[in-house]
Amino acid sequence: MGNVPDSIPRPLVRANQWVIVISVILVWITGVYWILAIPLLAGAMGVFFDFNPIMRFAKLFLRKPMTAYIPEEKAGQKFNQLMAVSFLLLALIGYSFEWPVVAYLFSAMVGIAAFVAILGFCVGCFIRFQWLRYRQRHS
Repeated sequence: MGNVPDSIPRPLVRANQWVIVISVILVWITGVYWILAIPLLAGAMGVFFDFNPIMRFAKLFLRKPMTAYIPEEKAGQKFNQLMAVSFLLLALIGYSFEWPVVAYLFSAMVGIAAFVAILGFCVGCFIRFQWLRYRQRHS
C-alpha cells in the first residue's frame, strides 16, 4: 500500500472541527477565552508531533475499521490545522491583550471556516489548492 497517501478518517476530522466551533461559541457566550487553548494545543500537537488528542479520543468511538471511513488527505489536513492553530493563537492573543477586533475577527474566521468545512466546503483545502497551483505555474 505504498501508493496510498496517508489519510485521516473523516469522522476524526469532523470531531476536531466541532471542537473548534463549540470552543469559539463557548468563548463568545461565557467570555472565558482560555477555552480556545483546548483546540489550539490539540491542533499544535497535531501539526508538530502528529498527535492530536481530540482525534485520538474520537478514535475510541469509531465502530468500523479506520479504512472503512471516507479518507481525508493527511497533508491537506495538516495545512488546514496549521491555519486553524495560527488563527486560534491570534484570537487568544487578541483576547489576552484586550484587543476585541483581533480577538473576534480571528475567532470568527476559524469558527466559520470549521463550520463551513463541516457543511462540506473546505476553505483551507481551496487555499492550499490555489497555492499549489500558483507554485506549479511559477516553477
